Amino acid sequence: MSSARVSRHGRMRLMAAVATVCALSAAPLAPRAVAADTPPYTETYRPQFHFTPEKNWMNDPNGLVYYEGEYHLFYQYNPNGNSWGDMSWGHAVSKDLVHWEELPLALSHDDEEMVFSGSAVVDWNNTTGFGTKENPPMVAIYTSAYRYGGKQAQSLAYSTDRGRTWTKYRGNPVIDIGSTNFRDPKVQWYAPTRSWLMTVSLSAEHKVQFYSSKNLKDWDLLSEFGPAGATGGVWECPDLFPLAVDGDKKKIKWVLVVNINPGGIAGGSAAQYFIGDFDGKKFTADDKGTYTPPTGTVMQDFEGTGFDTWATTGTAFGQGPAAGAVDGQGAVEGFDGKGLANSFHGGDGATGVLTSPSFTVDSPYLNFKIGGGRHPHEPGTVMEQGAPPEGTVLADFEGGTYGDWTATGDAFGTAPATGTLPGQQQVSGFLGTGLANTFLNGDATTGTLTSPEFTIDKKHVNFLIGGGNHPAGSGNPTAVELLVDGQVVRSATGRDAEALNWASWDVSDLAGKQARIRIVDDNTGGWGHLNVDHIMLSDTQAQRVSQETSVNLLVDGKVVRSATGTDSETLDWASFDMRPYVGKKAQIQVVDMNTGGWGHVMADRFTAADKPAKSVVQRADWADYGKDYYAAVSWENAPGGKRYMIGWMNNWDYGQSVPTSPWRGAQSVPREMALRTVDGRVRLTSKPVGSLESLRDKRPATASGVTLTSASKPLVSPTAKGRALDIEATFSLKDADRFGLKVRTGAGGEETVIGYDTTTQELYVDRTRSGAGDFNGTFPGVQTAPLKPKNGKVKLRILVDWSSVEVFGGNGEAVITDQIFPDPSSTGIEAFAQGGTATLDHMQAWQLKSIWR
Repeated sequence: MSSARVSRHGRMRLMAAVATVCALSAAPLAPRAVAADTPPYTETYRPQFHFTPEKNWMNDPNGLVYYEGEYHLFYQYNPNGNSWGDMSWGHAVSKDLVHWEELPLALSHDDEEMVFSGSAVVDWNNTTGFGTKENPPMVAIYTSAYRYGGKQAQSLAYSTDRGRTWTKYRGNPVIDIGSTNFRDPKVQWYAPTRSWLMTVSLSAEHKVQFYSSKNLKDWDLLSEFGPAGATGGVWECPDLFPLAVDGDKKKIKWVLVVNINPGGIAGGSAAQYFIGDFDGKKFTADDKGTYTPPTGTVMQDFEGTGFDTWATTGTAFGQGPAAGAVDGQGAVEGFDGKGLANSFHGGDGATGVLTSPSFTVDSPYLNFKIGGGRHPHEPGTVMEQGAPPEGTVLADFEGGTYGDWTATGDAFGTAPATGTLPGQQQVSGFLGTGLANTFLNGDATTGTLTSPEFTIDKKHVNFLIGGGNHPAGSGNPTAVELLVDGQVVRSATGRDAEALNWASWDVSDLAGKQARIRIVDDNTGGWGHLNVDHIMLSDTQAQRVSQETSVNLLVDGKVVRSATGTDSETLDWASFDMRPYVGKKAQIQVVDMNTGGWGHVMADRFTAADKPAKSVVQRADWADYGKDYYAAVSWENAPGGKRYMIGWMNNWDYGQSVPTSPWRGAQSVPREMALRTVDGRVRLTSKPVGSLESLRDKRPATASGVTLTSASKPLVSPTAKGRALDIEATFSLKDADRFGLKVRTGAGGEETVIGYDTTTQELYVDRTRSGAGDFNGTFPGVQTAPLKPKNGKVKLRILVDWSSVEVFGGNGEAVITDQIFPDPSSTGIEAFAQGGTATLDHMQAWQLKSIWR
């Protein structure tokens, strides 16, 4: 259940045992203000054909079952706010998987437990005794997340009135193994043994367990599966189901879906799957064979006694290559030969840079192995903290007092801290001898610290910030806020790290306004504190100091490619696309500028090659290659033996910061799943549920035979634009490097690019110019999915909603789901080609009606 997130400091939040990397938000506060008279379901970013609750937070789909003409969609829901917390089961029903009716809360949290993810079944034979054979009960199997001690166990609730009211079973829990990472039961009837089958996750161990029961109350462990595939984050929300291969009912394979966070194919959250066989007790994944990376010219393999012509700064990399782990480090695996570059010399507290000599790029790809910390390179950062910009200091917390700032609560004490407080990890990055540090007496203390009023007379507010990642607007924030007229207009939070770093707000649009700064610590869980220093007004934006652990490619002195580890001591393959830089001078840098946890990087075997090497994550199978498809599970008992799947259309990297209100969280379009043979291998494919076409306007906009040569062409039909669209398009390959469609084009150059790269044979979605995206540094970017053309053509199905795109390539073997937050006026569509010619053979674009009106 992806609602349960327990950080290393024990905080119920985004994950278990794996620290999520979240970007600091130094942007205008999201969400946008919603006018009081805005009718429900017409708000700026409100999806028009995806399910969202009228208000409050939603994440994982739960309890997917079909009964008496209704598809039930339960979901993780916070009845008390717009951020994660008080997890309960919300409820909606549909007759067609398109139009939804939101019903009252189904299963509520209480003083003892939150109701985490799970499934629902119809107990046709009344094996539980909760109903009768004439009126079989609907039974929910969910994870009890106990508030005290953090234990997770599996429990039951039942309904005898078509899911409208529920009773929790008095004998709960029905499975308790004493674990804090045991969740998300998916239950189905397994006919061959006339018993119930449960698939459930041991999240932190990257395992799935299978249990059997005759009555849903008494369970026997059958077997385990895993670790396998991608294991860079916790395993959650598993699902197991059979499908016919290529429609042949005599050839059945089983699909095991295992959602993972972080460590997904596009970063953060994602849904991976395995194909194999299930014998009633054990799931066995098909053998995909061993991986052999492409051959090429080795540029550096660190097999010598020194770094040769590579230059070092700092102390982190030592005097030469390491032979594996160094003092104090866990076992290091995955490197080639005897040596590697390892920046753990001196522990995580040491920093340094290892730089190659300049070379001329003459190969399409640079492949290498990388491990260590997940601390990505941030554009615009500097390697060393210089003097602060010139300006007016509002507070530097020197002199032993807070001056005329006003404190409430007990988190700030009577005076600024002088550094690290008792029980706290090492605090660094502040200036002088004082800072505001709310770790006083631990994370349990709360309070606020508010400045006197001042006039905004410069372009920027700069400040140093560290500590917990609990954004303003979440249930219990740790945040620095800018208040104008009593309203929060800017906010920033920490990154679950004690090191302070610069944040900067552009306040040029607020010139002349009276304002206050408020530091808020309203969190008593893990990382429930904040470190703040040197708040100032300046006409110059302060530059963040690098805290990366990365391998970077520099061209003309600028970082143009970057990769990082996955918080693992195991090295894995990574690859840089060098094609844009052929003939140019370049350098490789291995950078460790991080002094916190996992503050080191390892690298090995830099190889110039004609083809890219693929990591374990890239070699895994994914139900969706976008950033926003997680906790994907399927309906039980759907008519006609269909297998429909739905996912939470969000990502834990930024899920609590997306700019929506009064709701936060959406579900994907339900998808019909199939197994098809693609390029000689069986793949899980998906297509939008057929009833979605009932929303189409009768007259689509059309285009055909449009030749594109290194240009973009607006599709000018009056109906070839919109915020909610269903597009079908077929392109013919010519000699263009890239081609495709741009949707939601308009205001200020906004566009969401849906393209095809003919060289890499990849479908891609580029949302770097898709509108609001500065609420989190990991949001902008390009997502790719492998897709081979068929008979020289590429076929696309694109669903565009007010805040999302879902792209289905080919016969559904390549799917990318991404949220977008464009201006409502951005409604255009363009066809484009780059680096040559392509032809848009045919396109139809239907306006889609709203399911809410």
